[in-house]
Amino acid sequence: MAKQDSHSNSHSNKAYDYLLALLAQTNDKAHLSEILKALLTEKEQAELGNRLTIFALLQQEVTQREISAQLGVGIATVSRGAKVFHQHQIDELLPDIGDKINI
Repeated sequence: MAKQDSHSNSHSNKAYDYLLALLAQTNDKAHLSEILKALLTEKEQAELGNRLTIFALLQQEVTQREISAQLGVGIATVSRGAKVFHQHQIDELLPDIGDKINI
């Protein structure tokens, strides 16, 4: 069973690498949008938008409770976003996100 899992992970990694390369070379916003629509459900797209908005509000030092209330999401959703925000140094990865998404 472990061999099958390893084989499956290899395919998943190759597929993910393919996607990263494709996204990196695609400058057409409409094309990128179609790719993401094909890959993500509407709910996943909305959750991604919420995660980015959470990052923007955290950059502006809005409290987690205020973010929860503003976005109408649970405090656990905001807490998970805050954890990732700090773990992955979002300030460096996505500088000025609030300005870019008009928060």
